[in-house]
Amino acid sequence: MNSNQETLHERSLQAPEAFWAEAAEDVSWDRRWDKVLDDSGKPFYRWFEGGVLNTCHNALDVHVEAGRADQLALVYDSAVTGTARTFTYRELLGEVARFAGALAHQGVEKGDRVVIYLPMIPEAVIAMLACARIGAVHCVVFGGFGPSELATRIDDTQPKLIVSASCGIEGERVIPYKPLLDEAIKLASGKPDRCIILQRPQAEAPLIPGRDLDWTDLLAEAEPAACVPVAATDPLYILYTSGTTGIPKGVVRDNGGHLVALKWSMKNVYGVEAGEVFWAASDVGWVVGHSYIVYAPLFKGCTTVLYEGKPVGTPDPGAFWRVISDHGVNVMFTAPTAFRAIKREDPGGDHIKRYDLGSFRTLFLAGERCDSDTLLWAQGHLSVPVIDHWWQTETGWPIGANCVGLGTLPVKPGSCALPVPGYDVRVLDEAGREVDRGETGSVAIKLPLPPGCLPTLWNNDEGYRESYLSAFPGNYLTADAGYVDEDGYLWIMSRTDDIINVAGHRLSTGGMEEVLASHADVAECAVVGVSDEIKGEIPIGLIVLKAGVDRFEEEVIQELVQMIRARIGPVASFKTAAVVKRLPKTRSGKILRGTMKRIADGVDYKMPATIDDPVILDEITEDFLGIGYPKEPQS
Repeated sequence: MNSNQETLHERSLQAPEAFWAEAAEDVSWDRRWDKVLDDSGKPFYRWFEGGVLNTCHNALDVHVEAGRADQLALVYDSAVTGTARTFTYRELLGEVARFAGALAHQGVEKGDRVVIYLPMIPEAVIAMLACARIGAVHCVVFGGFGPSELATRIDDTQPKLIVSASCGIEGERVIPYKPLLDEAIKLASGKPDRCIILQRPQAEAPLIPGRDLDWTDLLAEAEPAACVPVAATDPLYILYTSGTTGIPKGVVRDNGGHLVALKWSMKNVYGVEAGEVFWAASDVGWVVGHSYIVYAPLFKGCTTVLYEGKPVGTPDPGAFWRVISDHGVNVMFTAPTAFRAIKREDPGGDHIKRYDLGSFRTLFLAGERCDSDTLLWAQGHLSVPVIDHWWQTETGWPIGANCVGLGTLPVKPGSCALPVPGYDVRVLDEAGREVDRGETGSVAIKLPLPPGCLPTLWNNDEGYRESYLSAFPGNYLTADAGYVDEDGYLWIMSRTDDIINVAGHRLSTGGMEEVLASHADVAECAVVGVSDEIKGEIPIGLIVLKAGVDRFEEEVIQELVQMIRARIGPVASFKTAAVVKRLPKTRSGKILRGTMKRIADGVDYKMPATIDDPVILDEITEDFLGIGYPKEPQS
């Protein structure tokens, strides 16, 4: 096989500076770069050193100036409120410029951090772009996170200002945000100067005089702000991803490399041209929302869809098809979890037949590995190519994909196809040697990473080095395991650390264990991710109580469930736990989480040679059966 993608990939590795310089010609620069790739500070690489530009200008102003002012830029479709709003490029630019002016009036300057804690509403997009317009660094926190998680991000970023809303809406439930925000600020050591609160009609919130400002009042008095030029290497945003220790890591995204890579990806990876409609059914709080709801579609001059709702239940399994039909979506990107939920509710695809999907041509899935059954179900009922691709919060755009803009490759269900141009993907053994094709190992990317990927962690260069670069010097560790087949296709099989993937959301079991361990009655605990038909994985807790605790076990478990919900958030989907006599460990005291996961999943396992007491595995098996795992016997 010698595809266009393979040819371009080879060229990108042989002459990366020439390759990315050519891609950068498609971007509006205030000042061209001095050097495409600055490798003087290895292993910390910088792209487009010396270049100056503005991300918001490239997302909005250039399209207005080029004659796209009256084209739709943003379509907001809220299934939970039954409302919709649209913004042309001219209208969105006006809203963003005024909110940027409001931020500047509150003293926010280039380099200042702004935390954004908003639901899926247009104001989230406006706030992000407004920060980019004046050179402020935004940190979006997913609205499903509790006060403790929000406080951690406030402490790390030390924001000058926080933007939030009175409430979010989950299905039929209204979730007040203001009490969560107030508690987070109370917990945080660093306090913001101001909070800007958008009052939603579903639940208005009391404002704290002297600290809280009303979004609508502020915007009514604001003067539009012009774009502030920033260095290509200056940070655009910080986005936190769970660490293996449970401590969130602040992934930094620069302005220049991010803009070049994401704009290039829209045509070449997703096959989308300016003027077309692109929909990423994700959340702005996650990297997919940053990259492919907000930035990349607007860089390319597309219409992007912001959907506030669920794949099922708002109101039925036809929700996605309605959005595609109503707004003429050409290309969609979502998580396999969504399609598992739809397939469960509508196995025959009857709801698909209710809508005109004539505009729809490609479905992309990512966020977790897509099982073959789900991919084939979607492909069969939609009659369009279904592309499973792979990337991470850290990279910001796809590592492995079937790049339809370069000519669609044969689909192999379960594989993310070939490495994307720019990524030198290797599969390594424990000694850092490349393994043979077909052999599973640790998936790594040879440095330098292409533009758009993280240059470091926020205020934590050593953490970046330790987390990603130390395992295999000269390579970035993805912490995923997989292999390359005889055709060069990449297969990502599992995580190599304790991050679990719940409905496309990467969460740390270590962070959950920290919460459980803080309960007064808990002596020891372990959290493992077990396979789930809908969400991909869900966390299950195993709890050892302290001696002398004589309370009902069910009471303790319910308290633990509520603690996870309060501190990490409903997104964790932590609902099941069992009280056990003891946890299986090695002789050195390491808990055998991997073995427990295999037991819960009903998968055969080998007796670990280092286990301190083999009998305990039989006990753990009985405990899992008592809470309904495995769901079905597996071979």
